[in-house]
This record gives sequence, structure tokens and C-alpha cells, in this order.
Amino acid sequence: MVMKLPFLGSSLFLFLALVSVVASGFEKLPILSFDEGYNQLFGDDNLAIHRDGKAVHLTLNERTGSGFVSQDLYLHGYFSASIKLPADYNAGVVVAFYMSNGDIFEKNHDEIDFEFLGNIRGKDWRIQTNVYGNGSTSVGREERYNLWFDPADDSHQYTILWTDSHIIFYVDNIPIREFKRTAAMGGDFPSKPMSLYATIWDGSDWATNGGKYRVNYKYAPYIAEFSDLILDGCSVDPIEFSSKRCDNIQSPEQLMTRIAPSQRSKMDSFRRKHMTYSYCYDQTRYKVPPAECMVNPLEAKQLNKFGPVTFGGGRHHHGKRHHRSRADRSEADSI
Repeated sequence: MVMKLPFLGSSLFLFLALVSVVASGFEKLPILSFDEGYNQLFGDDNLAIHRDGKAVHLTLNERTGSGFVSQDLYLHGYFSASIKLPADYNAGVVVAFYMSNGDIFEKNHDEIDFEFLGNIRGKDWRIQTNVYGNGSTSVGREERYNLWFDPADDSHQYTILWTDSHIIFYVDNIPIREFKRTAAMGGDFPSKPMSLYATIWDGSDWATNGGKYRVNYKYAPYIAEFSDLILDGCSVDPIEFSSKRCDNIQSPEQLMTRIAPSQRSKMDSFRRKHMTYSYCYDQTRYKVPPAECMVNPLEAKQLNKFGPVTFGGGRHHHGKRHHRSRADRSEADSI
């Protein structure tokens, strides 16, 4: 059965404002307290809310990881958090800040990911972005990067901007990846309402060289701090799939999601200096690059100096074994 989503064109008006907000910084958008926008997903006492109500600690120990989820579903928007990652030996630890609708669309889910992959002592955290649409998990659209700072020393802002035609990932308001919808992709661009998730979990089976290095709980607890939580987008009713906040309709032609020249220069510089892997250049996985790839000879040459990325089993899970349906969560919240 095909579910009709009548609000697909209705969220576009928001993003004329959102794009200008990104260009000038996120200060104009309200920072939510945890209780205003989120519910605990799993982890019991491994999730701790600060006294101010606006910062959250997620802990991974031998007993469990932890995570939270937005109270609303969203169709497009600006989603951001400042994140400080665990320090010291953290191989196998995965911290994820991502959007998904896997609890509603089990066989054709969408997903937009920031993943932070721990490493052995002396090696830096790695950051990974990924995009899935309509259950197209057989095509991993991963990119990996190093960072120009130590993400365990202090908090840094990570942002997903999602429209009906573009996805842009930002670190400290610098765009690091632009993913455009193309006709060749068909339905593989995320197009259904999603929740926002944040989790910390044990990714020993795949996160470090395909599982070569595992989580060492001698160094636990591993604690990730989330603050400056921003949810700004079109919220959608999870039962009727009607929009609560998308009353202004504009055509796609009127929506101009553009990266300013100065920002594009920063993005190009980041990718030149810090990108270590892109699926578009992985000739082992893809003899022919996926249809949406625009091959850049300079990037191809740059990435040749890096070894292949090893992906182990379970790399799509993000701790999803802990996800519950929205109905289950509502029952749990009322207990």
C-alpha cells in the first residue's frame, strides 16, 4: 500500500528563513529545554538531564547505552545540537545524532545521519555522515572526515538542514557536505516525516576497522554531552500524517537552498583538508558510482592516499534495537 503524504509541498516556506539563519548563525532560533522537545528513548539512569534542563548526558557502560528522541515527527527543518564526546580510549563507541522513521516505515525508512566513531588512544574521533531514502540501505552513502579540533575537549555544534531538495550537514556553522536530490535517485532521497534521535551505544562489531578494536569497559563510563538543542521545522501528526505547522505553501522553484560563496569556499577547504572517504569514489563497493554522484577528479586524487574503509555487520543499526513504536513510547510515558 502506498501512503499518500498530502503535506509534501507545504513545508517549503520555512526554509527561506532557515537558510538565512544558517548563514548568519543559529542564535535566532530558540534553544529548547529537554522536556520541551524530547523524550528518553532508552537507558534508564544512563540519561541525565542537567539542572538547567537544557543539557543532557548520555552514558554508555557495561549495562547499557542511552538515547533520546524528539517528541514530534518533522518533515524538513533545521536540527542542531552542541555535542561533547567522551575522551580517552573510546574505540568501538558510537555517538549518533540523526533523523529516522524506521519505527514507522520498517521496510522503506528514511535516514539522515551524523555518526561519531571512537578510536584507540592516540587516534582521533572520526565523523561520518550518511543518507538513506525509501529503504535504500543497500546503497551506503557514507562520507568520513577528520576534524580540525578535538571533539572531546569541548562542545561543538552539529547541524542537519533538510529540505525537499537538499540536505546540508554543518559543523560549527561550516557546511561540510551538500547532498542534492536528483532525478536519477528516484525515491532514494529522504522524503517522509522523521524523528530526531541522539544515542550512545556499543558499535564494537563495526565502528573501528570493521570490528578490529572493541569497546574496553575498563575506561567506562563513556559520557557524551548534548546541549543547545534546536528543533525548527514542520512538525507532523504521527497518526493522521497531517502538518501542525506547514500552512504556508510555496513551490519548489521558489525555494532557493543555496550555500553562499564564502560558505562554499569554507566547505571546499574542509573537504580538501579533512575528508578521508566518500562512497562516490569507492570502486570496491561500486564498480560504477551511484547515479547521484558527481565525481570530482581532485577529490578522487585526494582520497587515493587513504586506505579503504572497512564496514562490518550491523552498521545501519545506530542502537535501533532499542527503538520502540510511538504507541509503545506513549504508553511508557504515561506510566
